[in-house]
Parts: sequence; structure tokens; C-alpha cells
Amino acid sequence: MANLHLSADEVLTTTRAVRRRLDTSRPVAPELINECLDIAVQAPTGSNRQNWRFMVVTEPDLIAALAELYRRARDVVGDHLSVLPRLDGADPSRLEADDEKMHASAGHLFDHIHEVPGMLIPCLMGRVWGHHPVTVASHVGSVIQAVWSFMLAARERGIGTVWTTIHLCYEEEAAELLGIPYDEVMQVALIPFAHTIGTDFRPARREPLELVTRWNHW
Repeated sequence: MANLHLSADEVLTTTRAVRRRLDTSRPVAPELINECLDIAVQAPTGSNRQNWRFMVVTEPDLIAALAELYRRARDVVGDHLSVLPRLDGADPSRLEADDEKMHASAGHLFDHIHEVPGMLIPCLMGRVWGHHPVTVASHVGSVIQAVWSFMLAARERGIGTVWTTIHLCYEEEAAELLGIPYDEVMQVALIPFAHTIGTDFRPARREPLELVTRWNHW
């Protein structure tokens, strides 16, 4: 597929978490993923460490095994995610409707994740959990910026992505499966990718800025 020739603003406002509209019937050319990764490594990185690493998984047997870990983790993470705070002042009925839609979308991914043509697992050299918050924020933030660049570049090429983390419940098993040295390399996420079914993604509905923005004082 040729590039979509979206403007920067269009790419930034229409890069969605794609779960239902991943076209699992089509392979993604390795050169397209390499193009996206070439863009990803241009992202800012704390102290110019460039200590990210990217594991691209395209072998069906490995994808199936990772999908099984992903599904096993579903019950483990439910209680942990439920403690996250909600947005004060937001319309509760709208949040409930959005939650219902999101859960249905997530359920679809759980059922079909083994069918995707590829996954990206961004990694960090060194294990930083448990270190000072500055250390954690600096290292993990660098990887996240690079992955977001990857996801934006993928959107421009008609490739859908979604940031997921629940396989980290079984990170050590995933590391063994992929030959990642667990004691030295930390996985940060798992990003299924595929060409999208259609390319007409729109800006998402979001709460007004006054609910989420503070100037000078909280």
C-alpha cells in the first residue's frame, strides 16, 4: 500500500488503537516495518542513550505462543486496571458507554490476536522497575516516544497498531520464548500490527481541555 499522504496533524489526531480493524488476512512487508523503525529511532531519547531494542515477531508459531500468554494474562490484570482514577467532571454515562465499547474492542483482540501477521515488542536495555522514579521515567519515557513514532509512521502507511502491556504478567516466559535475556533486557509492551480494514480513521471523542488542563496552579 502506498503512503496515505496525511498531514502531520491528521496523523497525530487519527492514529487510533486498532483492534477490530486489523486485517489478519494480509501480510505486512518487512520493508514497511523497517521504514517505521527507521523513523522510530529518530525519537528523542534521554541523555541520547538510544537504549531501546525492538523485537519484531512474524513467525506464526511464536505469535500463537505470545497470544496464549496474552490471553492467560487477562484475568490477572483486571483487578489492577480497575484501580486507575477516572476523570473528574466527565459525563459518567458517556464514560460508561466508552468503557462498554472499549471492552468489546478488547475482547475482539483477545479472540483474534493469534491471527495478526506481526507483533512489535519494544524493549529497554536494563531493568529499571524499582529504581528511582526519575530513572524509570527517563528510560521508559524514551522507549515510549520511539514506539509512538513507530505507530504514527505505521498509520501513514495504512498499518494499524495497538499498545498493549498485559503479556508482561508473563514477561519472563515471553523472554524465554523469544531468546531475550530477561535479566538484562526489559520488555515494555506488545504491539500487534496489521494493515487496516479501510483507512478512514477519525479523531476520537475526548473531554474538553478545561477538564484536563491546569495553568500555573492545580
